Amino acid sequence: MFRGSIVALITPMREDGQIDEGSLRRLVDFHVEGGTSAIVAAGTTGESATLDEGEHCALIHSTVEFAAGRVPVIAGTGSNSTTEAIALTNCAKQAGAAAALLVTPYYNKPTQEGLYLHFKAIAEAVEIPQILYNVPSRTACDLLPETAARLSWIPNVVGLKEATGELARLVRLKSLCAEGFNLLSGDDASACEFILQGGHGDISVTANVAPRLMQQMCAVALSGRRDEALAINARLDPLHRSLFVQSSPIPVKWAVAEMGLSSRGIRLPLTWLAEDAQSTVRTAMQQAGVI
Repeated sequence: MFRGSIVALITPMREDGQIDEGSLRRLVDFHVEGGTSAIVAAGTTGESATLDEGEHCALIHSTVEFAAGRVPVIAGTGSNSTTEAIALTNCAKQAGAAAALLVTPYYNKPTQEGLYLHFKAIAEAVEIPQILYNVPSRTACDLLPETAARLSWIPNVVGLKEATGELARLVRLKSLCAEGFNLLSGDDASACEFILQGGHGDISVTANVAPRLMQQMCAVALSGRRDEALAINARLDPLHRSLFVQSSPIPVKWAVAEMGLSSRGIRLPLTWLAEDAQSTVRTAMQQAGVI
């Protein structure tokens, strides 16, 4: 089971847009040292939408290599094409990833039955633990709790990243899903309460910037120490919000570069963080004690 603070890792890039392997190695070490429970490579925060299949597979392979067994690597392998998702998930298995993270098919707007059959096909095609990922604000597609519950009974479908921020869904998911099914928040702003109410962890954008503090918050929340967890989260809350002042991962890539951990690169159609937003992110970083 994946628990605690799981970083949705940025993909460090040079200013020409090429992947910066040196910075990637540095970031993996940074998260190992910060106590991050697992690393998601090539997810939404990793700009997976702008990676071609070769780059995508190479990025997963490099992240697994740099982690060297010190921390599990979860590979983002979702697509709106079932065939492409199967190919990417095969890449993740061959690279030695601990699991795959599969976003709902974006743009296509499938039915709930279509979603069920899409994820079932991937699970049956590739024998690797698979985590579903529901983020309707980005995909225009909502994996309902009842459909997630159907999928939870497939042996290698092991969890769900629920990024709606709707805490009422957690109650429904807990009541419907198979025993031991991993329930992870994908919304930093509500993750503390999600864990306090029985979730298992958070796949986090904020953890890119404050891994140790996120790990502490998640660990305390998992132990049920509400007041202590809320106090830590209060330090993180400005980051949770400011890292979405422009479309993610624009602000978090700027923040990681500001910390000297990455080059200043991002791929079109995303652009570098606007100057008038930088002070907001910098203030939040100061409040969290990371600069």
